[in-house]
Amino acid sequence: MKLGFHISISGSIDQAFNRAQLLGCTAFQIFTRNPRTWKSKPLNPDEVRAFHRKHKESGIGSVFSHMPYLPNLTSPNETIYKQSLDTLVEETERCDELGIRYIVTHVGSHVGSGVESGRLRLIQALGKVADKNGPMILLENDSGSGGHMGSNFGYIADLVNHLGSKKLGFCLDTCHTFAAGYNIATEDGLTQTLRVVSETIGFNRLKLIHLNDSVGDLGSEVDHHDHIGLGKIGEEGFRRILASQLAKRPMIMETPIDSRRSDVENMEKVRELAGLSR
Repeated sequence: MKLGFHISISGSIDQAFNRAQLLGCTAFQIFTRNPRTWKSKPLNPDEVRAFHRKHKESGIGSVFSHMPYLPNLTSPNETIYKQSLDTLVEETERCDELGIRYIVTHVGSHVGSGVESGRLRLIQALGKVADKNGPMILLENDSGSGGHMGSNFGYIADLVNHLGSKKLGFCLDTCHTFAAGYNIATEDGLTQTLRVVSETIGFNRLKLIHLNDSVGDLGSEVDHHDHIGLGKIGEEGFRRILASQLAKRPMIMETPIDSRRSDVENMEKVRELAGLSR
């Protein structure tokens, strides 16, 4: 089982490997740049070389990039849309340089312009990068709040099938899935959800699991992550998830930073619920 966290690149991007190893990660996710601004610094060649060296030496095979916070690939605002598309193109180039094979992106929000308008925007944006050599773009499902799109697996499947690219995949977030109304906390609900994934997107497209508990109730559309087992999915829900075919994919935790539980303790809890010895 490949387990890990979203890891800081503070100081230099290669330091992510040091931090991941201290946490016992066998996979991890990073922002390759400051996620809170549109502008980014070029990658430092020395850091890139160190990143490649540590990647090889660490034995950690699965490294994922996540798009920054600001881009919205379904925005009706021309300026934001162009900046978002430019950021996506730039991120594929940065990941190429670093040897990262997957980029996670949210589907985005149509901001009141309507689902069809947002869909056309997203198809146009993904079409710019999906057929090029480079990283696979993983569409992450959403909780469904406001104008945010991508909470329905059938909708994501429609996007992927429309473009028909081998460079498009899927990232399933357990918190978003539960908040969107798929009851993965129960045995029957998990079975039904996995069937829907299989019949729509397909497990061949599923490359990553974001393993997060949910503060919000089932179908609440609240995108608020909780520590593993402390939220509404609960320990028994995660015990079933970790025994399902989802556990065949790398699992990245994006759990809170607070006093209730550390990253190490979340890792220990997942390993306990999965029945793995330390």
